[in-house]
Formats: sequence, C-alpha cells, structure tokens
Amino acid sequence: MGIALLVLFLFFANLFYGTVSIPASAVIDSLLGKETEKSVWTNIVLQSRLPQTITALLAGSALAVCGLMLQTLFRNPLAGPSILGISDGANLGVALVMLYSGGILSITGDRSHHLSVVFAAFLGASVVLLIMLYFSSKVKSNVLVLIIGIMISYIASSGISILNSYATADHVRTYVLWGMGSFSGVSMTQIPYFSLGILAGLLFAVFLIKPLNALLLGENYATNLGVRIKRTRVFILLITGFLTALVTAFCGPVTFIGLIVPHIARMLILTSNQKWLLPATLLMGSVVALLCNFLTTIPFGKGILPLNAVTPLIGAPIVIYVILKSRKSF
Repeated sequence: MGIALLVLFLFFANLFYGTVSIPASAVIDSLLGKETEKSVWTNIVLQSRLPQTITALLAGSALAVCGLMLQTLFRNPLAGPSILGISDGANLGVALVMLYSGGILSITGDRSHHLSVVFAAFLGASVVLLIMLYFSSKVKSNVLVLIIGIMISYIASSGISILNSYATADHVRTYVLWGMGSFSGVSMTQIPYFSLGILAGLLFAVFLIKPLNALLLGENYATNLGVRIKRTRVFILLITGFLTALVTAFCGPVTFIGLIVPHIARMLILTSNQKWLLPATLLMGSVVALLCNFLTTIPFGKGILPLNAVTPLIGAPIVIYVILKSRKSF
C-alpha cells in the first residue's frame, strides 16, 4: 500500500514540476479539460509532461520485472535486461540507421525520436532476442545461456564501435544523445500502443509466478515439481526480450533500473516469494523511474539532465551493496 501511494505521489509530482513554471491550478485545469490562462501551459502538461510521466511509470515497471525474472532464472543477483544483449541489439539497429540513412536519424526538438529510430531499435533488439531463443532451445544450462548472451552483447558493441568510426561527427553526436536515455520519446498518440505492449508483457509475467518460485529452489527441484525448464526459460526470455526491446526502442538504453529494483523490493518486503515480490518489484520499478525522471528536470528553464546521468546515482550504491552481500547469501 505504501509503495502504491509513493507511485501516486511521484506521478503527480512529475506533472506539477518541470523546467517551465506552471501554477498548480493550471495543471489541474489542463488535466480536467478546462481552459487555462495560457494555452501553452495546457500543451506542456498534456503533450509533454503527461505522456512522459506515463512512459516512466510503465517503462520502470517493465524493466524491473524483467530484472527480477532474469535474476531468478539465472540465480545471479547482477543479472539484468541488458545482460542478454537485447539493449545492445537495439543500439546496433540505431547505429546502422545513423550510418546508412543519410541523415534520417534525428531527434525532433528533444521531445521525440524519429520513427526510424524506434523501428531500428526494436528490429535490432528483436533479432538478438530471436538468436537468444534459438540458443536457449539448444543449450540445457542457464549459465551457458547467460554466457552466450554476454558474448552477443560484446559482438553488438563491437559492431557499434566500427559503425561509429565511419559515421560523421553529427551522427555520432545524435547517437550519443539517444544513448543517454529519455522518457520523453513517446508522444501522446503513441501512448496507447506503448501501454498496450507493456501491459501485455507484464500480464504474461504474472502467469510465470509459480514456475519462478520453483526455480528459486533449483532446477532439479523445479523439474521434480513438474516445471519444464526449457519451456519456462524460453517464455522468460521471450517476455523479458519483448519488454526490453519495447522500452529501449522508445526510451533508449535505460540503465540500472532493471538491475537494482528487484533488490530494493526484496529489502522492503523481506521475502523471495514471487507472489508478493513480483507485484512489489513492478510498483517499485515505477517509483524509481518516476523519481529518476523527476530528478532529470532542472528548474527555472536551465535544461534537462540525461536520464542515464541520474540512474547510476541511485543504482551504483545498491549494486555495490548487493556485491558485498552476495558473498553471504542470495
């Protein structure tokens, strides 16, 4: 209940606070469909702050749930959505567009990514996901699947470095800006499609609560309980890959949220039972993403910080704590 109230508080905090000072009454009127003193205020609230806040809420929950499922599957406290190379696949797709599009890769204003960026990112992430699903069906060990994912990530990163070495300075700059991450890449017209995709992925994740609980006890025990390890692994990779690809395509490679949130949820509710941990992780992912989005806004019109400049400030200390703690238990 407390986490849900925190989500609600941060949701409205993101609507009322921004680089442009807007009276609280004008924000409320905009949300209620009433006229405001300045039409630009309504436009900022409804076309910028509202979709950005909804995106942060959904993306944070998706990445957090992905992190929880991967940490449970691989029994590794440092597993996250980016460890399987999905994010790097999206990065490679964008890098390809940047080099060969003749300038079609662009960021309009600072508010939305060009459609070609979204398509390229999702396509690149999907290709890596298909590769991982293929190897997952051929390999029995989860550890080997994890290692293959890391190797694919290295290959994609190498391809990005090669492409950037041939790109122009302007294209490199644009790519770097995209790589900093942002929750402002989803317009109000795109929100229904983005929301539908995220909610569908989260719904399928809920159906895996029982297999995830069995995996906590080890693969042999899970098998004795009737869990089909290979099929469960494929489902987990498919869901996490889809959600990661969708978030990365629209928001760029968002770091740390998928890695740290499951640990925050564990510390808060003091249980590994997925029946309680998965919903707590989902809500906590929204909290962390909304908090990070809130912290990216510099008041009084001075600008906006990159999202990936804020997430490590929260994530890095937690990762250090997890590394020190994991020597004793996980």
